[in-house]
Amino acid sequence: MGADELSREDDPSGMDQRTERITIETERHRIEGEITLARDGYRSRVSDVLNASERDFITLTDVTITPLEGGPPELHAYLSLARRHIVFAVSAGDAA
Repeated sequence: MGADELSREDDPSGMDQRTERITIETERHRIEGEITLARDGYRSRVSDVLNASERDFITLTDVTITPLEGGPPELHAYLSLARRHIVFAVSAGDAA
């Protein structure tokens, strides 16, 4: 049994999903949060979700919103962001 099979068996939800922490910038805010992706295959990459033309909104959890012009960050459990407001997005591990 491979490591991938073990992780699926250990997943209490029984779902083939994973989360990835990403950073998104809009014209006014930097938003960091968790996006839910397929474990592998179709829609397993952040770019797959961001480029899905049938989706108008991206859902994030465990979110920090920081105004680009200064001010205190806001913490939210959930955020639904309109794709049309996204200027760029990167994996939070890649953000500088």
